[in-house]
Amino acid sequence: MKAKLTLPLADELIRLVDRWRRCRIVVAGDFMLDRYVYGNADRLSPDAPVPVLTVERETWTPGGASNVCMDLAALNCDVECLGLMGDDEAASRLAGALEDSGCRTTGLIRDRGRPTTIKQNFVGLAQARHAQKMFRVDIEDRRPIDDHAAKKLLAKAEKLLPKAGALCIEDYNKGVLTEPVCKALIAMARKAKVPVLVDPAAISDYGKYEGATTITPNRTEAAKATGLSPDQPEAMARKLLRQLKLETVVVTLDKHGALLLQRDGGALAAPTQARAVYDVTGAGDMVLAMLAAAKGNGASWPAAVALANVAAGLEVERFGVVPIKLAEVLLALLDKQHEQLGKVRTLEQLATEVHAHRTQGRRIVFTNGCFDILHAGHVAYLRSARRMGDLMIVAVNSDDSIRRLKGPTRPVNHQADRLLVLSELQCIDYLMVFDDDTPEGLIEALRPDVLVKGGDYREDQVVGAKFVKSYGGKVALVPLVEGRSTTNIVRRIKAEKREG
Repeated sequence: MKAKLTLPLADELIRLVDRWRRCRIVVAGDFMLDRYVYGNADRLSPDAPVPVLTVERETWTPGGASNVCMDLAALNCDVECLGLMGDDEAASRLAGALEDSGCRTTGLIRDRGRPTTIKQNFVGLAQARHAQKMFRVDIEDRRPIDDHAAKKLLAKAEKLLPKAGALCIEDYNKGVLTEPVCKALIAMARKAKVPVLVDPAAISDYGKYEGATTITPNRTEAAKATGLSPDQPEAMARKLLRQLKLETVVVTLDKHGALLLQRDGGALAAPTQARAVYDVTGAGDMVLAMLAAAKGNGASWPAAVALANVAAGLEVERFGVVPIKLAEVLLALLDKQHEQLGKVRTLEQLATEVHAHRTQGRRIVFTNGCFDILHAGHVAYLRSARRMGDLMIVAVNSDDSIRRLKGPTRPVNHQADRLLVLSELQCIDYLMVFDDDTPEGLIEALRPDVLVKGGDYREDQVVGAKFVKSYGGKVALVPLVEGRSTTNIVRRIKAEKREG
């Protein structure tokens, strides 16, 4: 029987990220160095019909499997790099850059028999137009690694894998991840009960990845490996799942998101959000990194794919390869939560979101009230309160709570109506309803940075004031607009009704 797969709501993903812990991920693959040479190309050579690039600056950045490592580091993972470099200056530059990004490089072996792979990109600006890549020069040795290097690599893997949360195999078909090496890595990982996630090379035979946990080809790569049409992502995924004895397959579909297929036959299409800027460079690396980090944190496959989609969506908004930080993913999820739920929350939902906002350094403002008939005084008060922090929570008395406080004729507007009107105010970020006589329990649960009440209160009369000040919070009293109150409005309406 096929499992019914559904995409988790943003609320579930926020809770997952909120509980995030550092986990160790081993990345095995082809480690490279990207060199970009920039300059002017506004003249032709006198001895040949070719442009002359006058160099102005150059940059060196890790590339290949290094991208996955840096993505994982940005997702608060402990990263172990496993691969081969040359015994040259480029290797020192590559290892240094990876270490500066927070990755461990003890698993990178120097091999005198091959150079460090370098992709040299020459970018020229001509006639005051946009700079563009003129050509690329590669330094590499794509021959399969010898037995001696393979043994050293696997010996490193044997030490790194037992404590890992996942193994990522990032294959560019540069000769390091040969069939014997891949099969040995997968066998080691399975013995250690470590999931194996593979971003495959653009090759026609995926046999060397058999027994991995999942594989993440894009639709073009999957078509090449299966011989099926790129327009049949589920058929391609089923074929790969069966042939390679996988647990899941994730086929990335560029701007259409991703397709997840599980061993029990359950399939899930995960659409992505439309982006104003679209550069797919590095998106596949980001998908692999987030899948591994999420699985290392105990996520379900649908949740892991949903998070990978969010991270990849943020990646394509950047030009080039830019690691996406976990904090950025969290903020994107918070925005998505607002789209799905609006502003009204339960205490459980809000506690998670407030913690997430607080980890981003945001100052939380809290106030409460009945807000029975919304008037200018309310709006002025709420605007002033909002200016005291980065986001504001408004706790609203329930109908029963108001009746206990103000008598059986109140509220004039029922709870749902009051929430609907308040939701339209830009100064309010979150709304919640409380049924107690005071919001003291909410204040203790949410621990706001600023507790706000109207100027008709003294500080010693404000519920929760002593508690908020006990942990360094602030209590603020906002002056009320003279003559503006719900009670006055109700009295005037009754008076006019009697006179009429």
